[in-house]
Amino acid sequence: MPTDTDTQASRARRFRALHEGPDLLLLPNPWDAGSARLFEWLGYAALATTSGGFAATLGRLDGGVSRDEALAHGAEVAAATSLPVSADLENAFADDPAGVAETIRLAAAAGLAGCSVEDYTGREDEPIYGLGLARDRIAAAADAAKGTPGPLVLTARAENFLRGRPDLAGTIARLQAYQEAGADALYAPGLTSLDDIRTVVREVDRPVNVLALPRGPAIPELAAAGVRRVSVGSQFAFAAYGAAVQAAKELRDQGSYGWSALAAEGRAAIRDAFAG
Repeated sequence: MPTDTDTQASRARRFRALHEGPDLLLLPNPWDAGSARLFEWLGYAALATTSGGFAATLGRLDGGVSRDEALAHGAEVAAATSLPVSADLENAFADDPAGVAETIRLAAAAGLAGCSVEDYTGREDEPIYGLGLARDRIAAAADAAKGTPGPLVLTARAENFLRGRPDLAGTIARLQAYQEAGADALYAPGLTSLDDIRTVVREVDRPVNVLALPRGPAIPELAAAGVRRVSVGSQFAFAAYGAAVQAAKELRDQGSYGWSALAAEGRAAIRDAFAG
């Protein structure tokens, strides 16, 4: 559990150092305080929130939470663990650079060590911000981050591959622009080709985060390709929901208890993780 001396600044410095060490940083994505403590107990070095996983706890779809709710959730996760926590802040809940900068300042005040800002607008008619505005948004976020204790580690996300625009050259151009604008780490979720990932790593000069996907390269391959960080997004949260759905269906349809072994494993883990 965090202590009074375990400040946002010290966590931000620890988080930054993890991007510079010899090992690839595995970054699980808790969806509440309990899962954060479980992942800490399991030995992970840092955590990142998941917008989709958190939204599900509220009975909503991804993209359905407000800035205040996301920041309060990030603060809750950060308070539950001694690990550095980076927040998935979607598009920073603002179109204009000034609004993005304010979100970054609020993230640091919430005790977060880092955050990500994406270039997805949330609008179907124009899903990705134009490159000029997108770069200005990251520049404003970077300036705000540099003014926070630590300072906060800013990850810039290029959303092309998740939003139906699998344009590798355009994605690299965006990541390079975000790097020049001051981002500390770069992330293009949805990449699954190892060759594409190698190309991205080669064409930028910042730590690259990759979203772990079932059809994507395994962790050792990503490490060998020069990837510095791997996160899972909402997948751990959805795996937990999937286990609950399977158990509930078995109870309803078969009247049996095959899920009890998994429940026992979870109960034991909670007991051990939360004992302190």
